[in-house]
Amino acid sequence: MNAAIRAVVRRGLSSGLNVKGIYKGYNGLLNEEIVDMTARDVSDTIERGGTILYTARCAEFRTVEGQERGAEICRKHGIDGLVVIGGDGSFAGAQKLANLGINTIGVPGTIDLDIACTEYTIGFDTAVNTAMEAIDKVRDTSTSHERCSIIEVMGRNAGWLTGAAALSKGEDCEGPDLIYLPELPFDLQLFGEKIKQLLQEKTSIVVAVSEGIRTADGTYVCELGNSIDFVDAFGHKQLSGTASYLASYIAGEIGCKTRAIELSTLQRAASHAASRVDILEAYQVGGAAVKAADEGDTGKMVVLKRLSDDPYQCGTEVKDVHKIANDEKLVPRNWVNEEGTYVTNEFISYVRPLIQGDV
Repeated sequence: MNAAIRAVVRRGLSSGLNVKGIYKGYNGLLNEEIVDMTARDVSDTIERGGTILYTARCAEFRTVEGQERGAEICRKHGIDGLVVIGGDGSFAGAQKLANLGINTIGVPGTIDLDIACTEYTIGFDTAVNTAMEAIDKVRDTSTSHERCSIIEVMGRNAGWLTGAAALSKGEDCEGPDLIYLPELPFDLQLFGEKIKQLLQEKTSIVVAVSEGIRTADGTYVCELGNSIDFVDAFGHKQLSGTASYLASYIAGEIGCKTRAIELSTLQRAASHAASRVDILEAYQVGGAAVKAADEGDTGKMVVLKRLSDDPYQCGTEVKDVHKIANDEKLVPRNWVNEEGTYVTNEFISYVRPLIQGDV
């Protein structure tokens, strides 16, 4: 996100525009946490994780009153175009502002790759690299200690990041034995039976699971072990403990040694290992967003369209944000095997070109 912010600021300033930054998203907009941005403000931000403008949920902005006040504050500060970096929730807010006459342009920034109409979302490559590195390390120690390791990967509703863990398989790494995505209902009993079957064939197992996997009745697996008390401003439950519950379940049912590894925030904090693809495409979409806003476009999102797999290349287009807001891009059912325990070659062929960027 910092690379995209830098691109917006530098492109805007070079085009003779005044550029402002809004801290803490729509929450900061309503509180008028708005500052002028200079080239110096973004001069040393590429290798910083998170976002220099911070982020926050804002329940108030989901109301008509909050949206109207946000539009009025934009006018008060002379904001002619607003670049919104984020996911589908952020774009839903951008859509509301566009309907109220504020020029808005979206930039796809989420590690989950779950935004409709775009091939790529900035952050995905770096997050996958982190997951692959973790699986490579865990695979070795699981082998030497003869244990079943459950690795929890981020992804509430979309399993792109977890599925991409399959790419860790290579000459020097077996990769995960099982992969479970949130798009399919999770059967705890069948999971246990699968582990038993694998233990008859090998002494160590590595499983990659999405944090958001749910049983057939919609219960999050992490809720089976602990009640989830914390919800954010949008009413989303904080998902944590899926791997821990499954490791305990396997240890109790089968009696094998287990370990639970929760990657969590590490996947979106590895700026020291940022992918070149992430940085270059963040610059692409950031610059394209300023160009679109300066030309008077509104209610649009800059999307990345794949031009070539080998070598991997993407170009930018501008799409109507109304077609994107609150519409998640999920892994197709036919890209997961019949058992629901691994991704297919079609999935791997689609994702592999996206994660080829040098660190």
